[in-house]
Amino acid sequence: MLGEDTPYPMLVADASGAVERANAAARSLLGEAPRIAPDWLARAHHDLCARLAASPAAEGAPDAGSLPEPARGPVGERVFEAHPVLAGRDRVTWWLVDVTTRERAMELLRAERDSTASMVAAATELLSSLNLDRCLEAVARLAVTHLAHAARVVVPFGPRRYEVAYNEAGGEAVRRNLDIDPRSMPGLAEALRAFPPVPARWVDPGRAPGWVLGEGRHDTRSVAVISLPGYGLPAGALILLRSAAGFSPAEEAFARLFVARAGTAISIARVYAEQGAIAETLMADLLPPMTPYLDVADVAARYRAAGHGALVGGDFYDVHPVAGSGGAALVVLGDVSGKGLEAAVLTGKIRNTLRALLPLADDHQRVLERLNEVLLAGPSPRYVTLVLAGVERRGHRLELRLTSAGHPPPMIVRNDGRVEDARTQGTLIGLLDQITSVTQTVLLDPGETCLLYSDGVIEARGGPLGDEMFGDDRLREELRQCVGMPAAALAERVQMLASQWAGERERDDIAIVAIGAPRESADGPAGGPPA
Repeated sequence: MLGEDTPYPMLVADASGAVERANAAARSLLGEAPRIAPDWLARAHHDLCARLAASPAAEGAPDAGSLPEPARGPVGERVFEAHPVLAGRDRVTWWLVDVTTRERAMELLRAERDSTASMVAAATELLSSLNLDRCLEAVARLAVTHLAHAARVVVPFGPRRYEVAYNEAGGEAVRRNLDIDPRSMPGLAEALRAFPPVPARWVDPGRAPGWVLGEGRHDTRSVAVISLPGYGLPAGALILLRSAAGFSPAEEAFARLFVARAGTAISIARVYAEQGAIAETLMADLLPPMTPYLDVADVAARYRAAGHGALVGGDFYDVHPVAGSGGAALVVLGDVSGKGLEAAVLTGKIRNTLRALLPLADDHQRVLERLNEVLLAGPSPRYVTLVLAGVERRGHRLELRLTSAGHPPPMIVRNDGRVEDARTQGTLIGLLDQITSVTQTVLLDPGETCLLYSDGVIEARGGPLGDEMFGDDRLREELRQCVGMPAAALAERVQMLASQWAGERERDDIAIVAIGAPRESADGPAGGPPA
């Protein structure tokens, strides 16, 4: 009989579903009296026969392209595909092919693909932010999404001080600073110090302390404690609360990859946070200071570092009240060679040195010589240009002792509209063993102002073609329009003019200090401490 000895089960059935013939393989699979069964095959046979009956082609069978796709379904524990072949207008031959191995392979492939997609999505979210708080919350939230109904992420920050991120299914992640003993939770102390990571430890929920269990669901059947590996040291620990005991093979594979990436993300975020805190502490000494109020003078300063978004650079200023001098002060403005953070570090060194030399403030030459010695003793040849201004009250006038060390001379704005260059000059500091300087004493009448500035102002390039420097002459002309301006307004205008001239082009650091002699009022010098 045709098909009797083939290894594939074969059934021939009429339009009513009655089986007219079945080969040995079909009888072995479906029984000695086979029928169109199970249900999935019966439905496929009924649908095909109804389609044939409704076909307008009264003669012959429809072509093969009009036949349906093979039906698929289980027979016992196996999966078969049933392929139809027409045996006349009202009969169909079904060939059954065992596709169990292929289906199981496809299920594993789909599961692996889903797991990989989930891991990629989780890794992307974990590494999308360098903020440590958000990273801990993301780890807790993703652990609940994929592995548990509740999760706790424990990160140590000191003896008995721990940051714990909580997340419950359907809730928002929250963080708490807790003073806990890791030994109160079985397996936690080992997970926090284990590297390489130890396997997950499963704990009876009855042994978990209250800070782990919380006040959420009470159907926790198992608690897992897993180490989060970092860079050479554990980054923390992950505690999972589950309603099922143990992991499935797929969960085990996902958990292994997840904790590795979570630990890496926490380590990166923590290093970034620590470096940010260190940088912030160091930056505090590098940032330009707030201009202090002086009884004897109206002082204002402005600063802008080169580069968009930069906070520090090679230009600097300081205003130092001189102790025991009856209101006198030393104003310093300088320009260190170079730009960026390296120049800013040297700037900090110079500012600290000048602060230590304040007892010598009356002798500008000695201050410059001591600073020169410090820079020459440094590891690399770096230099600085400076201008020093000793400020002291002389009756209703202001006395300035101005000393330049390789720096553009200050400009004095007189009440009659004249702009004078201070007659001071000197050697830049940090390159030569011997330095020279010339100090000029200048008297300012009330309302007159002295401008100290770095070369970032006069060397700003702009203009119609973008290559013309702002220059000394243009600065003098602009200052003639600033007669009578308060120090703050004058400093602001000079910075604005230089910035507008350069536009969006590359520019140097800018530092500006304006020292004005206060105008007299009926009650004495005008002005007062800033609000």
